[in-house]
Amino acid sequence: MKTLSVILGMATIVASSLPVLAASVPPPGAASCSGCHSSTAAAASPVTRLYGRDANEIVTAMTGFRDGSVPSTVMNRIAKGFTDDELRAIAAWLAAQK
Repeated sequence: MKTLSVILGMATIVASSLPVLAASVPPPGAASCSGCHSSTAAAASPVTRLYGRDANEIVTAMTGFRDGSVPSTVMNRIAKGFTDDELRAIAAWLAAQK
């Protein structure tokens, strides 16, 4: 019975750490954002910082870039390379970063 308690305890610890692990592993395509969008608040840049932003704002902007309703220089071409599911995954990951 003690072994079962230990196993359940370990499973609980592992399961509770999964959201933390998921937040730290970027989905495909997310790493390319940091080429222009700084991941640190200290960096001075005219390009908007995405870490910690609302996921819905990011999805709305990317969808606008993709359909041409939001003017851009390069984001329209970049956004066209992602599906809706990929955009939501990237936006959720970026929003979870602090």
